[in-house]
Amino acid sequence: MVRIMKLLTRDERPPGEEPVSDLVPELEVSRAKRVRVLLAAACAPLLFSYTAVALVLAVVSFAADRTRFSVTGALLAAGPGWLASWQVELDLGGHPLGVLPLLPTLAVGWLVARAAARAARRAGGRTPADAVPVVTVIAGAHALFGVLIALLAGGSPIDVNPLTAFCVPGLLAGLAAIAGLANVCGLPAVVRDRFDPVAVQGLRAGALGLAALIACGAVVFTAATALSWSTVDSLFEPAFGASFGLFVLSVAYLPNAVVAALSFTTGPGFSVGSLTVGMFGYQEGQLPGVPVLAGIPSHHAVWWPALLLLPALVGALVGWRIRAIDEDPMLRMRAVAVAGALVAFGCVILGTVSGGRLGDGPFDPVSVPVGVASVIAFCWIVVPGGFVAFFAGPHEAPAPPGEPDVEDVAEAEEEVAETEDEPAEEAEAEADAEALEDEALDDEAEEELARELGEDVDEIEAEPEPEAEPEQDSAVDDAVTESTDGSGDESAPGDDR
Repeated sequence: MVRIMKLLTRDERPPGEEPVSDLVPELEVSRAKRVRVLLAAACAPLLFSYTAVALVLAVVSFAADRTRFSVTGALLAAGPGWLASWQVELDLGGHPLGVLPLLPTLAVGWLVARAAARAARRAGGRTPADAVPVVTVIAGAHALFGVLIALLAGGSPIDVNPLTAFCVPGLLAGLAAIAGLANVCGLPAVVRDRFDPVAVQGLRAGALGLAALIACGAVVFTAATALSWSTVDSLFEPAFGASFGLFVLSVAYLPNAVVAALSFTTGPGFSVGSLTVGMFGYQEGQLPGVPVLAGIPSHHAVWWPALLLLPALVGALVGWRIRAIDEDPMLRMRAVAVAGALVAFGCVILGTVSGGRLGDGPFDPVSVPVGVASVIAFCWIVVPGGFVAFFAGPHEAPAPPGEPDVEDVAEAEEEVAETEDEPAEEAEAEADAEALEDEALDDEAEEELARELGEDVDEIEAEPEPEAEPEQDSAVDDAVTESTDGSGDESAPGDDR
């Protein structure tokens, strides 16, 4: 047995030879396979989400009392239910229904994101360009399916705007597909390369701050619901079917309730019809008998402003996250501003999709003051976050006493260099002036010598000579003078002879 194991594990390569690489080259995906993968990515989320909606409606209608269960009715009702899961406003017998549950939207968005990521892997997508056909096919399929449902629902008690049914599912499905393809196709790396690093850090901190604010809203909602558990229990009816329907409805609207609690925690609050609940104000009104709304208080409490400590802590958390990204405090402040802008934009999106019309009765509309909520959320991030990021981050150490500053030393050196250059320029100018004076003196000496020799000054001026010639002429004149003097001296001995 040992001998067999040695034979199986023996390396057949000659000694000294090693494999160049253990990576197997990826095979190119054929065109037909890519088409099949894209069709599966477009159709699989549609079929699965439509089936899930039909199944939930069938279970609720089957469990309800005094109702007749019909498979055909459940399948037909699943079409408007599928549109509602994509936040498409419905018209029920002339009464608008715009406040739609967010939990089904998150579920179908997760299905689309997962299908897009799987399609990109199977098609060999590695770059942002490979994500374009996947996103296009998925968004187009959902848009066309929404229009088809809207056209088929024409003439029924449930009416849908075809344009809304086309745009909203296509847009949300495209965004969900992009979110699923982000890591597969390297979209974060592209964002890091195109954007300023400080802005990227601000976006990351802003995403953290938005998630922390949502968590604060969830904590406040959970605490309020737990304190009002007796009211929650009283809203459930004894019959199983009705209680099951209320439970499913409450679970579907849980994210909406968390967003309302988030708006209340930051200050602006929310409203349901004539009921307005704010941190510093309260107006009474009627509430629908749904267990998810049982935590809404019946009157104002003095201690509510203490909850403002939660968003302040979130802003401090964002500042703590940004404190070490750069040594320059102003760059850190810019990152805090980017984080605040992202949180404000997120609050606008959440407030918009969590509210809407609720018929024409006393509970219409359900809304969050989006504009005020976004501005206040921005301030909750920027003010405490900027304070923490500015003072908790690194700063340049001040110069010790008695030692000059580096900038002052540099300025002093520049002044000394300028003062040294000025005497040099003056000395050079004086040297040039002296040279000109010497030339003038040479010219005068030359004219005097020419007069002594009987030469005409005008001829000398008519025939200019180089600068070195006056010295030569003076040397020649000296020689001539010496020769004439010598000749006079030699003539005397000759005469004596």
